[in-house]
Amino acid sequence: MSSKSSLLTSVGLAIVIAAAGCSTTEEKPKSAAAPAPAPIVALPYEQAVRKAAQDLLANANLARDQKYSVVVDPLVDGNSGVQSEATAAMEQSVVQVIRENYQQIEVKPFTSEAVSGLPLLMVGTFTPINLQGKADGERDAYRICFALADLKTGKIISKGLARSLPEGFDPTPLAFFRELPVWSKDSAVDGYIRTCQGTKAGDPINPAYVDSVLAAATINEALRAYQAKRYKDSLAIYQSVLTNPAGKQARVHAGIYLNNQKLGRKQPALQAFGRLVEMGLATDRLAVRFDFKPGATAFTQEQQPYAQWLGEIARQSARQDACLEVAGHTRRGPSEQIDDRLSLQRAEFVRQKLVAINPSLAKRTSARGYGSQRVIVGTGKANESDALDQRIEFKKVSC
Repeated sequence: MSSKSSLLTSVGLAIVIAAAGCSTTEEKPKSAAAPAPAPIVALPYEQAVRKAAQDLLANANLARDQKYSVVVDPLVDGNSGVQSEATAAMEQSVVQVIRENYQQIEVKPFTSEAVSGLPLLMVGTFTPINLQGKADGERDAYRICFALADLKTGKIISKGLARSLPEGFDPTPLAFFRELPVWSKDSAVDGYIRTCQGTKAGDPINPAYVDSVLAAATINEALRAYQAKRYKDSLAIYQSVLTNPAGKQARVHAGIYLNNQKLGRKQPALQAFGRLVEMGLATDRLAVRFDFKPGATAFTQEQQPYAQWLGEIARQSARQDACLEVAGHTRRGPSEQIDDRLSLQRAEFVRQKLVAINPSLAKRTSARGYGSQRVIVGTGKANESDALDQRIEFKKVSC
């Protein structure tokens, strides 16, 4: 955080955006100037979460003499779709607000059985933002967005919004998301985020999301089993999701990969990784999380099956009609020039490994460094919370 932001936080002031026009002449304007937009205020974290939750529930206008069932599809980071310690804690805060103030609401676990009863459904996102409106600026606050939808009508019935100061939360991804080999926002995850962001009461639930709610509930059960280290149970649940057409998602194949890895099943794990590569190349969204040594191009010494990953990527890339761009991305560092150079060096390092596996790729691959121009998280914390910003992407391009 900048020194200015720290000062504002320390004296308890709100971060404000204000845009206003000024006339440089003494002539009376022909028409009144448009009023300045209302300032955007960032609140302390706990206060912001409770405000968004209270607004969500108050705006729903739920009758006191009627019973309601609510399920919460776990909250996610609005940029990456990742669940974190912060989003899990926010969900607990929302449930606490419900239990303290809304006796007519029963919060049920997000399971396929509960969803089949067509309850009210809550979704939410927690997104790093720049309050000065700069797309490439420092992420100095978070936007909280909650939405409550009625599965019976397929429409959003209420929204709750707030801005939060960055202190007081833990953005560390949950274990499953920390260990993902490949990052991809499925259409279902995009639909979840779109259902929350840029909508208002009365709007329909995003079709890509509503069509996959049952699958999402089963995926959540598999994720909970993984978090509890019940890898055999988790694997079985993920495999069952594939029988549902809506369950054919990258996060399902990632779950199958991770569980097989935990169980020491190398061949089934590699097959699942191959499916992730296939889906990523088909959609130009193949972003692989390689761990590099800080400030260097070499991989860390952690026991990751990078050779197998690269072998699968090389094998499938060689079968493509198009050429392949190997793109390096970094976290936001102190120098854009250093970020650009480091990302290019890492991309070239990976490209050369692909060529070593399959020499035919030498003329069909190119390396490019984007530095920190296309960060996904953008907080610059240089830890697990923004690890996705340090990635290698593979994209089909014209030869």
